[in-house]
Amino acid sequence: MKPYCMKCIYYYVTWDPKRPRGCKFFGFKSYAMPSNVVLKSSGNECEAFQLKK
Repeated sequence: MKPYCMKCIYYYVTWDPKRPRGCKFFGFKSYAMPSNVVLKSSGNECEAFQLKK
């Protein structure tokens, strides 16, 4: 199952219109969903995903 960033405890919305999505676990902001950035850069699905309660 592909991680859904918006339901992850590490996902956050930034103030930067050029990089509106962020991941607190990996410490980056991007225009794309963080799970896509992780997949593209590492070749693996994000293993840090934790469902929000």
